[in-house]
Amino acid sequence: LQREYLNRTGEEIKIEDMIYEIRGKHVMLDSDLARLYECANGTKSINLAVNRNNERFPADFYFQLTKEEYNNLKFQIETSNSNNNHGGVRKLPYVFTEQGVAMLATVLRTRVASQISVAIMRAFVKMRKYISSNLIEQKYINNLVLEDHNKIKLLEASFQKIEEKRK
Repeated sequence: LQREYLNRTGEEIKIEDMIYEIRGKHVMLDSDLARLYECANGTKSINLAVNRNNERFPADFYFQLTKEEYNNLKFQIETSNSNNNHGGVRKLPYVFTEQGVAMLATVLRTRVASQISVAIMRAFVKMRKYISSNLIEQKYINNLVLEDHNKIKLLEASFQKIEEKRK
């Protein structure tokens, strides 16, 4: 599925840009999901779907942000309260893990739910591959640094021996 999603300023948004790391998990905001799934009533539709199917949404599939997490996230994505008529969120948002997003697609009744869920799953996979490749690169870099560190130690020891011979 190749679709464009536009933010407030009319810039294209990739689904990968809607995935955040919170509590060590990659998650998506309920408001982003409501927009992607084209829920008529926004997050209210998502909350109703989750409440009607509560047994399908254990704590590791979705959770509500704390005030501190929400404030950190707002800072991270540079949102402001000025674009809300009521001066900010009235209720702290929920976030959904990859499993929660997949489950949400099965209980939502929107015309694009299955198409969007495929695109979202691909975005999560893309994020995992990106992180994995970065970890491999980081491990390689760490090994190079360690190797160089050991060479430097050998050089220092050699210089120290030369200094001792001079004395």
